[in-house]
Amino acid sequence: MSEAEAPLLRAEGVTHFYGRRVGCRDVTFDLWPGEVLAVVGESGSGKTTLLNCLAARLSLAAGSVRYRMRDGETRDLATLSEAERRLLMRTDWGFVHQNPADGLRMTISAGANVGERLMAIGDRHYGRIRESAVDWLGRVEVAVDRIDDDPRSFSGGMRQRLQIARNLVTAPRLMFMDEPTGGLDVSVQARLLDLLHRLVSDLGMAAIIVTHDLAVARLLSHRMMVMKDGAVVESGLTDRVLDDPREPYTQLLVASILPV
Repeated sequence: MSEAEAPLLRAEGVTHFYGRRVGCRDVTFDLWPGEVLAVVGESGSGKTTLLNCLAARLSLAAGSVRYRMRDGETRDLATLSEAERRLLMRTDWGFVHQNPADGLRMTISAGANVGERLMAIGDRHYGRIRESAVDWLGRVEVAVDRIDDDPRSFSGGMRQRLQIARNLVTAPRLMFMDEPTGGLDVSVQARLLDLLHRLVSDLGMAAIIVTHDLAVARLLSHRMMVMKDGAVVESGLTDRVLDDPREPYTQLLVASILPV
């Protein structure tokens, strides 16, 4: 298989347990460059556990996650050294938390939050780092005159946009998002969704988005997986799954959340 034909990420039989309780089990799929995959389901369905397994934040009880590196080599994440894993997370990957405080340094400035990721990969030119921070704050609609303010003075929506800028400054090829619009007011959610939709499309990056909101999945994703009790019960193109769900659980989920 040539590089052009190879998936960016391949999950095979991904399984994780919390003691005797199943977190996720036997999840298998391929993610392709530029593709956005939504993982949906009710609270406790296993979707966040799966996301953390895919992002190498949780160890696997069974299965594997393989990622195609920038040099074209596909690596099993379990075989990476800690240094290789950290570099991957600082360069090729981004992770957007539901609570932006989990993905930001709350005691340093907005500009430093963005610039810190560049410094982590070796950039030491202050002027260039600040210029990149200004550029990305503008892209995520944070006023540039707030560059020296710390995130504690920001609203929830502004913090989330800052977290997105911090992740995107190194041009990652894959973004993990855990309920990126959760906990925000409806009007703020709509603005953030428009921003995410535009950025994902413009940058051509792949993304895996965990959400309980099917409207978020419809707007942002190409493909969808529906989870229940730690397992994938249905998957397919997003519009097909939402407009013509085949599994009884998916039918109930769609009927309970989306308007008829």
